[in-house]
Amino acid sequence: MFPTVWVSSPGREALREPHCHRDGKQTIAKCGFLRAIIQHPRPRHDPKGPRKARMLRKIQICLCFFFVSGILYEISLLSGCFFSYVPMSKHFLTPEQVLNLGKSIIFLETTERLEPTPLVSCSVESAARIYQDRPVILFMKGLTNHTVLDLNSSYAAFSLLSSMKNVFIFPLQMDTVFQETPLLQWYNQVVPEQEKNWIHISSDASRLALIWKYGGIYMDTDVISIRPIPEETFLAAQKSKFSSNGIFGFPANHKFIWGCMENFVLKYNGNIWGNQGPSLMTRMLKAICNLTDFQGTEDHSCQNISFLNPQRFYPIPYPAWSRYYAVWDKSPNFNHSYALHLWNFMNRNRKAVVAGSNTLAENLYKAYCPTTYKHLIQNAKRREFTESEDVA
Repeated sequence: MFPTVWVSSPGREALREPHCHRDGKQTIAKCGFLRAIIQHPRPRHDPKGPRKARMLRKIQICLCFFFVSGILYEISLLSGCFFSYVPMSKHFLTPEQVLNLGKSIIFLETTERLEPTPLVSCSVESAARIYQDRPVILFMKGLTNHTVLDLNSSYAAFSLLSSMKNVFIFPLQMDTVFQETPLLQWYNQVVPEQEKNWIHISSDASRLALIWKYGGIYMDTDVISIRPIPEETFLAAQKSKFSSNGIFGFPANHKFIWGCMENFVLKYNGNIWGNQGPSLMTRMLKAICNLTDFQGTEDHSCQNISFLNPQRFYPIPYPAWSRYYAVWDKSPNFNHSYALHLWNFMNRNRKAVVAGSNTLAENLYKAYCPTTYKHLIQNAKRREFTESEDVA
């Protein structure tokens, strides 16, 4: 269904195979070793050989049964120990194999950009740290099945993310993603060049299709994870009675997401900002739920869908987005939040995290994506300093 991109990782540290996997190999070796002993227990001239051979054969069958049972049990735990494997081995996996592990955290890059920005890198890294037992996938439209990227190239963020054991980077091919969904007919008819909001609309559509097919959590690439989300089936309130689509989670084949895809096509209007995004989620939720204002930090629930309080992801609302790039006298603790949406769409002046600025965003980078901070923020500061010395 998906193509695979080979990404080499020379020079990266090799992680040892997990204990659970190593035991599996040892189990097979032990079984073979015991079989060799049991099959040739005594010299052939032993007069009691036939009777003992039958008894030992029974023992062999019993022992191998227990060993095989153990192996099957270990295989059933594969997804639990999977992410301790050597990073290079993960690049042999296809998107389906990773997505089918279940409970993926999905990010999308629908521009042609191949170099993730520091904020994208921070979002993916923070999710990989918070959800260490789950695959974290970044789909990038700029990648193709012919792309070969050297992780030691100038793409520092790409190299950084690819080296993380549970992070996977795959091409985003929409004609494949939309197969067997209501979105395919729309996609075959729409003309992207005539759509002024195509980057956002195509992202809105892709996230619905991927979550419907495989389940998991979708996150925008400007969402910094700070603690695990305890819900499996949820929407995130941006404010009372209004849902975002910047982060949501559902199991595979959930009827609500299917309904969203149908409504996406039925009510399609690419000229209205958010019509296929937050407005879509909100009108679909209102169709099945009686939405009320939030009181305090409570969450709402309707038809087994949790509608999470704005404090969970949007403690700083979009009109105040620039406060992330301000210096606070006392930084907030965000005790009621699972992740923080930094409103990158509002950041038209491209405020950035600068080493030593002591802004709220810098402190978030230090706490939740320290590798990104070290390699992309601090190193940038050092390069600037070196370049200024060279000019002087």
